[in-house]
Amino acid sequence: MALTQDQVDRFKASMPRLEAIAYRLLGSASDAEDAVQDTFLRWQAADVDRIEVPEAWLTKVLTNLCLNQLTSARARRETYVGQWLPEPLLAGDPMLGPADTVEQRESVSYAVLTLMERLSPNERVVYVLREAFAYPHRKIAEILDITESACQQISHRARKHVAEGRTRTEIDEAAARRIAEEFLTAATSGRTEPLVELLAADVVAIGDGGGKVPARAKPFEGARAVATFMRSLFHPNQALRNLLGGSAEVHLSTANGAPAVVVVVGERIIGVLLLEMTADGITAIRSQVNPDKLERANVRWAAADHGETLLHTL
Repeated sequence: MALTQDQVDRFKASMPRLEAIAYRLLGSASDAEDAVQDTFLRWQAADVDRIEVPEAWLTKVLTNLCLNQLTSARARRETYVGQWLPEPLLAGDPMLGPADTVEQRESVSYAVLTLMERLSPNERVVYVLREAFAYPHRKIAEILDITESACQQISHRARKHVAEGRTRTEIDEAAARRIAEEFLTAATSGRTEPLVELLAADVVAIGDGGGKVPARAKPFEGARAVATFMRSLFHPNQALRNLLGGSAEVHLSTANGAPAVVVVVGERIIGVLLLEMTADGITAIRSQVNPDKLERANVRWAAADHGETLLHTL
């Protein structure tokens, strides 16, 4: 069915919200784009004049599409090579969505996106719509075709699961930026001890290469092991240049609302290291080096400011 220009414009007006929801639900920008495109195809095929509340209709269609993807993703993750991590989004990406409240900012943080992998598809939907977009339980229940009471119970379970993985107090943005700068200085110093001092005792380092780029299948655990690995990673040497395909520039930027180390070779991002910090120090370093999950970041990198001044060349 052909849409009028007004109906097309109405969908376009909803796209930023739909993309932000889909990204939080799926942890993948490319999958989120596909879900929004499929939502448009269903909008195009529907009798739009009979839809009383287009925004609610679009949200329900999108959510059901994402639920299908989440269910199939669980099976795909079982055969995924190595660790699976979400796709990082650089600062200013519209898919990050609203960031006016603490809940909205947390829902798109890399730490919470990773933690949401623990949730069932329904728990993830309820958590995202409730925490990030303040949907009433009644409306979420209508989207999922469940009772409002069941929705409240799911919401409670989801918040509990996420909270269990975030037991320590976060630090403010300025302190996080300072620690990130100190991390890069320490990592490029060639010494292990300065890094150990910045890391929490139980810090973990995880990498996602997707089988396309070398990444250790088992996480590094503990301050000494992580510091030793990071020192070797940031130590300039010809073997590393051969592996990377050239000399790498290292920038301090922001991804998913937190400090991130961006590694670039020939103007193209080859890795994004996202730092999770608390008052105890850096508690996690999650490295996304799967090129499939860096495409959108590369588009933004080419078109926008490159963040902080170049700090090091490998």
